[in-house]
Amino acid sequence: MEASPWMTYLAIILATIVAITIKSISGKPRRKLNLPPGPKPWPVIGNLNLIGKLPHRSLHELSQKYGPLMQLKFGSCPVVVGSSVEMAKAVLKTQDVTFASRPKTAAGKYTTYNYSDITWSPYGPYWRQARKMCLMELFSTKRLDSLEYIRKEELNYLLHGLYKSSGTCVTLKDHLSTLSLNVISRMVLGKKYSDAESENSIVSPDEFKKMLDELFLLSGVLNIGDSIPWIDFLDLQGYIKRMKKLSKKFDRFLEHVLDEHNERMVAEGEEFVAKDMVDVLLQLAGDPSLEIKLSRDGVKAFTQDLIAGGTESSAVTVEWAMSELLKRPEIFEKATEELDRVIGKNRWVEEKEVQQLPYINAIVKETMRMHPVAPMLVPRFSREDCNINGYDIPEGTRVLVNVWTIGRDPTIWDSPDEFRPERFIGKDIDVKGNHFELLPFGAGRRMCPGYSLGLKVIQVSLANLLHGFSWRLPDGLKPEDLDMEEIFGLSTPRKVPLETVLSSRLPSHLYNV
Repeated sequence: MEASPWMTYLAIILATIVAITIKSISGKPRRKLNLPPGPKPWPVIGNLNLIGKLPHRSLHELSQKYGPLMQLKFGSCPVVVGSSVEMAKAVLKTQDVTFASRPKTAAGKYTTYNYSDITWSPYGPYWRQARKMCLMELFSTKRLDSLEYIRKEELNYLLHGLYKSSGTCVTLKDHLSTLSLNVISRMVLGKKYSDAESENSIVSPDEFKKMLDELFLLSGVLNIGDSIPWIDFLDLQGYIKRMKKLSKKFDRFLEHVLDEHNERMVAEGEEFVAKDMVDVLLQLAGDPSLEIKLSRDGVKAFTQDLIAGGTESSAVTVEWAMSELLKRPEIFEKATEELDRVIGKNRWVEEKEVQQLPYINAIVKETMRMHPVAPMLVPRFSREDCNINGYDIPEGTRVLVNVWTIGRDPTIWDSPDEFRPERFIGKDIDVKGNHFELLPFGAGRRMCPGYSLGLKVIQVSLANLLHGFSWRLPDGLKPEDLDMEEIFGLSTPRKVPLETVLSSRLPSHLYNV
């Protein structure tokens, strides 16, 4: 549960009172910097007073006044925000190496084994080795293709479960989260550890989903101690306490996972063959040729990264897509017409066929434009002094790229606040970090290494949901009344989970598993 607003205000007031009693000691004068424009910061708190419950929207409003590159202060920490295609390209491509590190945050320290995962680890040999492992071993085309059968089986279970709920009101995210979690659990862990029927299940399905939701929320919150380090120990918002509690839960689960995998490795000896991504990580941990040894904590941090990243992004994106479509029945009709024409009404959509469905792909892209999973990406960190567009960016500056603002730039998008998949038809715009007007997975060295897996799950699950069922809002709810509020964390899901009524539209035998 979020800390109450008065606790945040109390933290700010206390920090201000303490700081006023401390006189700064001036050092040697520095060259006057030409910093980007931005609001004048208050003592101690900087510009934190300008940031609301949805920081990407607050920064969007500020960028309308101060421009596509602006400077703020979060407490004592300088923050630069890029809010245009040109600024995104400067940060994520032109000076990618300069901004390739991550700031030190409580989330990275307490929830990722002291920055041992690929998301929060600082730029350097350890991170480069981690990225190579992801690209060459964990998310290679060969490995993802070899595990397609898992994605297909779990999608069939989802479709069968929804068929049994025909005519009733369902909370769609529950089904989507289960699909994503089961797919990633089997690919990463070798089995559905969160399945209530699984032997030796160490966490219940509901508890595991809550752990993942909490992880994403705490990874994205604006923790005052990260911005005003000398009051960090007070933990006035209670976030660090929650991070430590969550870390213990995950560690208990991950220790159980590693113990099971190690037991199989020992039992099979020389005949051992890696069956899942944890097996691969454990083999890499024992590889003497690695530049930096992968520790047990490192394996756990990587495993947690894979589970969380692979679960949240696809479920959130598909839920937003269905929400937008329920507000616009005419888009539903165009999508089902394409599916019936290309796929037919006697089979499901296969992964390899998604590229034959340009309108479905356009819906996915339009959803990612309007509802990017990480609206400001993961923050970057300036490793040295540099210059962007004539402005000085000092070493140690936190850098955000507000892709939410870019997705609503009227100089790029016609009627940017309207959901129009047609805008992508016939356009050569992909989501792979090549086109800076659409960056749901980021770009450059710190781009999400598992984007190809996430994209596969999003595309094929959305296509089959639209192909297999007719959808409508619950009785009494009009499309224009559908609540589209969001909540903020490292991802940005719907505030109120989508509830909808479905009915089958294909022959009944297709729904049998």
